[in-house]
Formats: sequence, structure tokens, C-alpha cells
Amino acid sequence: MRFKPLVITISATAALLSLTGCGGGDNPPLGGVGGDSVAAGANGTGDGGPNEGTLDNPTKNGGVNGSAPKDGTAFQKLPKAATMAAAARYVNGFTPCDPIKAIPAGSHSSTGPDEKLLQAGTVTERGTCGSRGRTSIYMIKDAKAFQTAFKAAIAAEGGGNSNSGIVVGQDFAMGSESSDAMSALLTPQAGLLMLNCHADFNPPSGFRKEPALVKGCVLTDYYVD
Repeated sequence: MRFKPLVITISATAALLSLTGCGGGDNPPLGGVGGDSVAAGANGTGDGGPNEGTLDNPTKNGGVNGSAPKDGTAFQKLPKAATMAAAARYVNGFTPCDPIKAIPAGSHSSTGPDEKLLQAGTVTERGTCGSRGRTSIYMIKDAKAFQTAFKAAIAAEGGGNSNSGIVVGQDFAMGSESSDAMSALLTPQAGLLMLNCHADFNPPSGFRKEPALVKGCVLTDYYVD
């Protein structure tokens, strides 16, 4: 199970988000996001805002991975995006995420586990992308609060796939109905990790199991649908 209520059910999330725009209107599409070619994802040029990097130069303007210390924790070394445009462009470099579409706030409501997760007030923006909008991206303003809320949502779910979770960077998260899309973001080249908050999670030897920001959760590159 890929925690579908979180990553794909629009009605479970949209009512709780306060959205801003997905990138500046005057900026050209980067990395294929909003453009004509998904394959362009690995060849982004320019930047879409003062805090964004590019896939070719991820540290430009302090963007993706721009402030990652070489001797930092696993979380501190994760990519960061600052904007939805940059996050979508980064994801699009490893799995199709084009175009990115915002989910309007207040258009739906839900009482499922997602509501408890998002009521923490840590998600500032949500968008969908990929084939039929099967991939979701969340912009996060407080990573520790987000991880705490995600852990509570997993507990409320009452079980599920102990080898699954949500893919995270420092300030954004990604989930998808596609297991291939999830796996693509966990490769060493992509540099993202999965937040797993299952108490019985025990990956095979050789896979990462790093401390997350909250007790009871870990960051890992192991994922099985």
C-alpha cells in the first residue's frame, strides 16, 4: 500500500491547504515542467525564482541541495526546493511530473487520516503531476511537525504496508500511485529518502535506516509496494 489517502485523494487534502501560485508567471518553464517534453527534466536551464536551483546546477541561488552540509545528518543532506516549481522540476528529472497543477483550497472536504495530517498546518501548497495526476507534491513549512503528523496518521491507519511511506526532501514531500515513480526518487542519483513511521519496519542489510526528526520514524532508501 502506498498510503493512497495522502498521496492521491484530492478530497482528503485540498480543503486544508492555503495555496500560492505554482511558480512565477513570467518565468519560462524549466526542466520540462509546463513545457512540451518530459525528457527535458534532466536538462533544466535558468531558474524560476531567487531561491531555486536547477538540475544542472542544483546549488544555484541556494536552491535544491544548496545548503546541504557535507557532514550533516541524513535529513540535512536531503534536497530542498523553496517553491513548488522547483520541487516539480526536480521530481521531473527522475520521473514524469509535467505539468504541475495546483489543487485549489477549499474545493473538497474529508474526515479521513489525511485531514489529521494536514491539520498540523505544515503543508502550505499541494500540486499533482504525472500521468492522470497520479503523483502529488507537498510543500512543507515545518518538517518536524509534518513528520509528527505523518507518524500519527500512520498510527491511525492501523497497520498497512510496513515497507512504505512518503518520499521527502527538506521542504517538500512526494507520493504517487505509481510504485515506479516512488522508487525512482529513492535512487542515489535522486537523493531523496522515504519517511517510514512503521514500528515494525526492518529493511534488509545494506539499506539505509537513518534517524528522522521524530522518534519512531526513520529515513530510508528501502521501499517495496
